[in-house]
Amino acid sequence: MPKKTIQEPARQIPLYGEYEVAVLGGGPAGIAAAVAAARAGRRTLLIERYGFLGGMGTAAGVTNFCGLHANVHGEMHRVVQGIASDLLARIDRLDGLNAPHLILGKIFAQAYDTAAYKIAADDLLAAHKVDILFHALGAGVVMDERRINVLMVETKAGRQAVRADIFIDCSGDGDLAAWAGAPFEVGDNAGGMMYPSMMFRLNGIDPEKAGDAWRTIPALMEKAEAAGTHRFPRKTAIVRPQRSGIEWRVNFTQLAREDGSAVSGIDPDQMTRGEIDGRRQAVQAFEFLRTVPGFEKSYIVDLPPQLGIRETRRVIGGYMLSGEDVLGCASFEDSIGVNGWPMEQHVAGDVTFTFPPIPESRGFNELPYRMLVPEGIDNLLMAGRCASMTHEGQSAARVSGACFAMGEAAGSAAALALAGNTIPRDIAVEKLQQGLKQQGAFIGRDQKVPEGL
Repeated sequence: MPKKTIQEPARQIPLYGEYEVAVLGGGPAGIAAAVAAARAGRRTLLIERYGFLGGMGTAAGVTNFCGLHANVHGEMHRVVQGIASDLLARIDRLDGLNAPHLILGKIFAQAYDTAAYKIAADDLLAAHKVDILFHALGAGVVMDERRINVLMVETKAGRQAVRADIFIDCSGDGDLAAWAGAPFEVGDNAGGMMYPSMMFRLNGIDPEKAGDAWRTIPALMEKAEAAGTHRFPRKTAIVRPQRSGIEWRVNFTQLAREDGSAVSGIDPDQMTRGEIDGRRQAVQAFEFLRTVPGFEKSYIVDLPPQLGIRETRRVIGGYMLSGEDVLGCASFEDSIGVNGWPMEQHVAGDVTFTFPPIPESRGFNELPYRMLVPEGIDNLLMAGRCASMTHEGQSAARVSGACFAMGEAAGSAAALALAGNTIPRDIAVEKLQQGLKQQGAFIGRDQKVPEGL
């Protein structure tokens, strides 16, 4: 039966402000998009539901940049540059950035302190005079045929409206695009999405005694399950040290519904149950870790504000990046950045990684501008995990490195469209590419692969 409905009385909504560019979502894509647009001289507003920036990297406690690097013919290179480099430098100046570490013997990731990330992101946006509206949850749009007229947001001051010439959806869930009527897909189109996780951090570890515990923990997990003392929702666990060896980040968890399918990040009831179950799983993982040498006196120092969501809506644009593109290290004439992360699929009970051939391949695929431009809406761009990708392609290019690259391109494209009095779909991509390269971004194509880590 249909749910009961309530007729909401018509009301006048206060106009919060008028901008040239409005960005919804303050994760890596949103940070880069807002900075890029403001850097080009455009009045820019970044809208974020929490009181801090970083997206899943802070709100879900990920504490780890993936996809900044690529394994290029067997050698590691940091292939995501530009605005990401500026942000990382600011985190590093706060002594909040780890050296890159090896994952699966094949690719680098880079851990950071979440407090340093939040502070550095604030500083970066302030330096480029980006307006920020925190504690504002996107709630809908008012359309003018194929254009978004205003974005509605819910705040402690009530509902307010934001008007902009161009909007950029960096919500992660494709909220803005969906409200505007852009076509999208959800998960694998058969009801399955990648499983969420509840990350957490431990303190009080004895670093000398713990040593390289991440190498020994898998065998200890198998032994504990065989003995019947512990059960784990997924096989592949992440237990790695932060900047200070006494603090480690942990992810043992996987959140499923009663039927075994993944908890949906766009269903509030499922999210509610997922949050509660995630904390329960975190405590169970912690109880096991207390049996690991070096962790006997550890304690949970942080459970993040929300569950870590990997996949919900994927908005359909002019091109959908595929798993074949990732594994084949695809090139595109309209490339605006690159992704060096492999396919990372969170399936029932496990995590599977699929890499391009190593060391035979260059280890990264290019990201086409068309994946940032949705079908049917003239003044909207999207960047981040909700960009135009297949289920398999998104398993790779959803990570922070590619999100930074997409965001910088989207913000730059919005500024170009405004400068040329055109819509984002019709900008001169060659001019966008030239501008990105001049600003220090690596887009592949004919550029030399950046040296260093």
